[in-house]
Parts: sequence; structure tokens; C-alpha cells
Amino acid sequence: MIGYEDIQKAGQNNFDTAVKSFGEVNKGVQAIASEVTDYTKKAIEDGTAAFEKLAGVKSVEQAIEVQTTYAKKAYEDYISQVSKLGEMYADVAKEAYKPVETVITKNS
Repeated sequence: MIGYEDIQKAGQNNFDTAVKSFGEVNKGVQAIASEVTDYTKKAIEDGTAAFEKLAGVKSVEQAIEVQTTYAKKAYEDYISQVSKLGEMYADVAKEAYKPVETVITKNS
């Protein structure tokens, strides 16, 4: 027979699991926000540097070269960042699920 103490203990365990899970999500979201901030800062710096180079060119060919180099680098950086963020989101989901998985395994 399930008593009041059993129900209270189960409720406390569920609450503790939820707190742990939310804690993991919070850490992951903070890491993702930091990563996005760093990427944005670097992208602005790269764009400014490309604009400064572009302002100093003396021919159309040089302008096209500067612009092409910048566009290629910006695209590669973007693809790399999207991939990294995808991995970070997956890690957040895995870490947030671990406390739940522990409870499920323990109760099985």
C-alpha cells in the first residue's frame, strides 16, 4: 500500500529531477548565448576589416577580390557556427534529459 510518505518522497524526487534538468538547460543556454555573442562580435570585426580593405582598393579587380574573399570567409564561418550551435543544442538536450533518465532507470 502506498502511503503519504511514499507520495511525498516521489513528489520530492520529481521536483529534484526537474530542478536538475532545468539547471542543465540554463547552463547550456548560457553557453549558447556566449557562443552567439562571440560569433557576432567576430563577424562584425571581420566585416569592418573587409570594409576598410575595400575602401583602400585602387581598382575594380581589387574590390571584387576583397569582396569575394570576405564573402567566402563569412560563409565558411557561418556554416561552421551553425554546425557548432547544432551540436551545442543537442548536448543541452542530452544533459537536460540525464536526470530524468536516471529516475526512469532507478524506477524500472
